[in-house]
Amino acid sequence: MRTITLNMPDSLSMENREVAMLLASRLYEHGKASLGQAAEVAGLSKRAFAEILGSYNVSIFNYPASDISRDVANA
Repeated sequence: MRTITLNMPDSLSMENREVAMLLASRLYEHGKASLGQAAEVAGLSKRAFAEILGSYNVSIFNYPASDISRDVANA
Protein backbone atom coordinates (compact mmCIF):
# COMPACT_ATOMS: atom_id res chain seq x y z
CA MET A 1 0.00 0.00 0.00
CA ARG A 2 1.33 3.42 -0.84
CA THR A 3 1.27 6.44 1.47
CA ILE A 4 -0.09 9.84 0.49
CA THR A 5 0.73 12.99 2.44
CA LEU A 6 -1.84 15.79 2.53
CA ASN A 7 -1.31 19.30 3.79
CA MET A 8 -4.42 20.50 5.59
CA PRO A 9 -4.99 23.88 7.20
CA ASP A 10 -4.86 23.87 10.99
CA SER A 11 -8.28 25.53 10.99
CA LEU A 12 -9.74 22.38 9.45
CA SER A 13 -10.01 20.33 12.61
CA MET A 14 -10.52 16.78 11.38
CA GLU A 15 -9.04 13.60 12.73
CA ASN A 16 -6.90 11.58 10.32
CA ARG A 17 -9.39 8.73 10.67
CA GLU A 18 -12.27 10.91 9.47
CA VAL A 19 -10.27 12.13 6.47
CA ALA A 20 -9.48 8.51 5.59
CA MET A 21 -13.16 7.56 5.90
CA LEU A 22 -14.24 10.47 3.69
CA LEU A 23 -11.74 9.48 1.03
CA ALA A 24 -12.61 5.79 1.24
CA SER A 25 -16.36 6.40 1.07
CA ARG A 26 -16.00 8.60 -2.02
CA LEU A 27 -13.68 6.11 -3.73
CA TYR A 28 -16.28 3.40 -3.11
CA GLU A 29 -19.20 5.60 -4.15
CA HIS A 30 -17.54 6.46 -7.47
CA GLY A 31 -16.57 2.86 -8.20
CA LYS A 32 -12.84 3.52 -7.93
CA ALA A 33 -12.42 1.04 -5.06
CA SER A 34 -14.15 -2.16 -4.03
CA LEU A 35 -15.74 -2.44 -0.59
CA GLY A 36 -12.65 -4.28 0.67
CA GLN A 37 -10.22 -1.77 -0.80
CA ALA A 38 -12.16 1.17 0.59
CA ALA A 39 -12.35 -0.48 4.01
CA GLU A 40 -8.58 -0.92 3.92
CA VAL A 41 -8.10 2.78 3.11
CA ALA A 42 -10.35 3.65 6.06
CA GLY A 43 -8.48 1.24 8.32
CA LEU A 44 -11.62 -0.77 9.06
CA SER A 45 -12.95 -4.25 8.49
CA LYS A 46 -15.34 -4.65 5.55
CA ARG A 47 -18.24 -5.09 7.95
CA ALA A 48 -17.43 -1.97 10.00
CA PHE A 49 -16.92 0.08 6.84
CA ALA A 50 -20.23 -1.12 5.38
CA GLU A 51 -22.05 -0.24 8.59
CA ILE A 52 -20.63 3.32 8.62
CA LEU A 53 -21.22 4.09 4.92
CA GLY A 54 -24.79 5.28 5.50
CA SER A 55 -23.63 8.06 7.80
CA TYR A 56 -21.61 9.39 4.83
CA ASN A 57 -24.70 9.21 2.56
CA VAL A 58 -23.22 6.35 0.54
CA SER A 59 -25.26 3.24 -0.22
CA ILE A 60 -23.62 -0.12 0.28
CA PHE A 61 -25.43 -1.23 -2.87
CA ASN A 62 -23.07 0.53 -5.22
CA TYR A 63 -23.94 -1.56 -8.25
CA PRO A 64 -24.86 -0.03 -11.63
CA ALA A 65 -28.34 -0.87 -12.93
CA SER A 66 -26.86 -2.05 -16.24
CA ASP A 67 -24.80 -4.67 -14.38
CA ILE A 68 -27.87 -5.87 -12.47
CA SER A 69 -29.83 -6.32 -15.72
CA ARG A 70 -26.94 -8.24 -17.28
CA ASP A 71 -26.56 -10.44 -14.20
CA VAL A 72 -30.28 -11.25 -14.18
CA ALA A 73 -30.15 -12.16 -17.88
CA ASN A 74 -27.15 -14.43 -17.25
CA ALA A 75 -28.73 -16.14 -14.23
